[in-house]
Amino acid sequence: MSGKADPRPAGNGTTSRARLDRGRGALGPALELVHTGRAPTRAVLTAELGVTRATAGAVAAELEALGLIRVDARPGAAAGSQGRPSHRLALAEDGPVVLAAQVHADGFRAALVGLGGQIVATAPGCEAVDADPAKVLGSVVEAGADLLRETGRRCVGAGLAVPSAVAEPEGLALNPLHLAWPAGAPVRRIFAECVRAAGLTGPAFAGNDVNLAALAEHRHGAGRGARDLLCVATGHRGVGGALVLDGRLHTGSSGLALEVGHLTVNPEGRPCYCGSRGCLDVEADPLAFLTAAGREPGPEVSLLQESNELIRHHYDDPTVRKAAEALIDRLGLGLAGLVNILNPDRIILGGLHRTLLDADPDRLRAVVADRSLWGQSGGVPILACTLDHNSLVGAAELAWQPVLDDPLAALS
Repeated sequence: MSGKADPRPAGNGTTSRARLDRGRGALGPALELVHTGRAPTRAVLTAELGVTRATAGAVAAELEALGLIRVDARPGAAAGSQGRPSHRLALAEDGPVVLAAQVHADGFRAALVGLGGQIVATAPGCEAVDADPAKVLGSVVEAGADLLRETGRRCVGAGLAVPSAVAEPEGLALNPLHLAWPAGAPVRRIFAECVRAAGLTGPAFAGNDVNLAALAEHRHGAGRGARDLLCVATGHRGVGGALVLDGRLHTGSSGLALEVGHLTVNPEGRPCYCGSRGCLDVEADPLAFLTAAGREPGPEVSLLQESNELIRHHYDDPTVRKAAEALIDRLGLGLAGLVNILNPDRIILGGLHRTLLDADPDRLRAVVADRSLWGQSGGVPILACTLDHNSLVGAAELAWQPVLDDPLAALS
């Protein structure tokens, strides 16, 4: 049905038709407002959409009929309030889900994620990642399919997060350095084939894990409200970055923007996989920290978990503190360079960088302020990421996007 109102002179029937058409055109924007928590009531939805109360009511009713949201028609009035309280809007607790998958150096994880970034169910995977991406992605999709069978939920799409730049439009993992996968592996095609083989419906997508973490944090976490959001994070190995501009990921002309792991922060530093030396990727990741702290990585837990626990529980150890401070200084130098180039209004940090910020926030902020133009105007806010499994939630956002764009078409 057309999203445009009939321009001809109208009687009551045509007026109703025009209102319905406008409402259907507003379904996607309305769902995104509820999905991101920006429209908790029908009154707010009406104001945000710039439509009449009747149109907003029709939009909410249709989203409820699609099984996406719940409308509370009899909300209790807040204490001291006057007038009739507005209908409250909430996401449907038993609505459809998407399959989200993440592969990293120490294994994989599958999850079912509903609207609002809510993880419904999750399953961790293997400790060793096979060098054949088809085997790994087949296993992670199988784990997700098991979750769907257990929960009985409807799946409307699938998203994958990988620790590599993903080139568009082909969906190729260009540099999966820490997975031993071949460079240029067609991860999106392989993932989509595994999804189809498992009998799941809906489109399949793939993206870089830090890009997706930034997208999730911008919609549901520490990046909410930021216009120009810079995210820098350590995964289980290496360092990644992402930029969200006006609510959308900035991925460059072919998906390869913000490869911040290969900024040089120590010219005499460790050799990097890219052929250079002293890159953030090898100077500010969990392996670099454990090496600086004189700790031999053990097989029991991941490098990230071991590093986080060492900082949280043994920061009073002079060797641990010295290693952490060295990483903070390297990270701060890299962030200052990015601030000078990108001028973000907020920085969020994930993985080990989040733990370093928690351990010594003043030191990191001082390094960034001292080395950037922002230091002369008050400094840019630096915050910790707040979402658990934010790359998984971001992978889910890829799969939810077609529904957010056009709920009727995506769910038909």
